[in-house]
Amino acid sequence: MKALYGHENPPSAQDVIEGRLIEIGLRALELGNNVVIDYGLWSRDERSALRQAAGDLGALVEMRYFELTPAEQRRRLDRRQAEAPHTTWPMSDEELAEWAATISVPTPGELDGTEPIDDPPAGFATWNEWRTHRWPPSVS
Repeated sequence: MKALYGHENPPSAQDVIEGRLIEIGLRALELGNNVVIDYGLWSRDERSALRQAAGDLGALVEMRYFELTPAEQRRRLDRRQAEAPHTTWPMSDEELAEWAATISVPTPGELDGTEPIDDPPAGFATWNEWRTHRWPPSVS
């Protein structure tokens, strides 16, 4: 983000970049490659949309969740800010706590693949439709 936008941080830019990377990942799956997505996926809907997209391509999904303490998050952010400040923005402990409160922790069934994928949210006929809404193709 910072490489593209400098000190600006347009709210929708992250969604567009994530969406583009997801599309590249899905194409890689089509070509028979393994793909790791290690950003976002804070909501069950995001995880469901990508589980469905991968499943539609016949890919096996393995989900991992690593919980970090606030102290470990702060240590990692401080190190990144010290070593590569051009790659990130400063984040306060208050921001970290606010963001942590928005995460929907994956259920055991999501993690082990035994839980079926939910239907798309109301207003969306398919997960693909929801996915392109969640991760739009351009910054508005």
